[in-house]
Amino acid sequence: MGPRILKTALAVTLALAVVEHYGASPAKVVFATIGAISAVAPTFTASLLACLTQICGVAIGGGLALAVTALQIPPVIGIGVGIVGILTGYQYFRFKLVPVLPCLVLVNVCLNPAVEGVSYAVGRLWDTAIGLAIGMAVNLLIFPYDNSKKIRKTMEGLDRDLILFLEDLFNGDEHLPEAATLAHKVDALEGQLALFSQQRLLLHRARQKRELQRLRSCEDIARELVIELEALRNMECRGRLDQENRQTLRALGAKVKEEEPEKEQCVEDIVVNYHVSRALYLRQELRQSLPLE
Repeated sequence: MGPRILKTALAVTLALAVVEHYGASPAKVVFATIGAISAVAPTFTASLLACLTQICGVAIGGGLALAVTALQIPPVIGIGVGIVGILTGYQYFRFKLVPVLPCLVLVNVCLNPAVEGVSYAVGRLWDTAIGLAIGMAVNLLIFPYDNSKKIRKTMEGLDRDLILFLEDLFNGDEHLPEAATLAHKVDALEGQLALFSQQRLLLHRARQKRELQRLRSCEDIARELVIELEALRNMECRGRLDQENRQTLRALGAKVKEEEPEKEQCVEDIVVNYHVSRALYLRQELRQSLPLE
């Protein structure tokens, strides 16, 4: 059972306790529950988007329903025109909101004669807002989502994979390693950084900004590192490691093939040692930017 499940349960419980005394509609417990669950999202941005979806959905759907009623348009025709207007408006303004809710509100008000449009819209808006506010507060203040440890583990995995990649490249067999695995990890890292940037650590906002800047720098270094490894992987003729790179790799635990030194380096030797030196330098930069445990 993760923290998000516990936070959702707590948010719903608190929302029900509050809306029981301050709710404004007969279905107040349902609307407050929907609001509380919607607001407990993985990131602050997702929570805010959920709140906007609920508030805008009820407001737009209720407003259109009132217009249909006031103009005495037949309900079925009014619903059809209203849904077309909602979908067109959301698409035209490129809203990142789900248009399902305003359509449901429109249908509910227009097809249910027992529902009074104004009181329904205002009551649902108020009750939903109670759930949203409590859900947002719980989500921000109690165990806020922080994936920095997961990002660090991904960085550590990149460091280990780099050594294994170079070992596989220079261990003397014909098998060539794939840089795609590291590239996938860097892509996953980008997704984790996007989540990290959408957090709002209220008590540590300045620290979070510094941490994000540092992690973005690490991502840039990791992408450069993958480019160097792909260059090594795609060389038609692998050159020979020089003594310095060989000793460095062995010191890092890589098992590389022992080769007889040649008096002169060929072009392939120079190129391969350049890329290996560059990869090892980027690795060191990565470790300095994000100390690995």
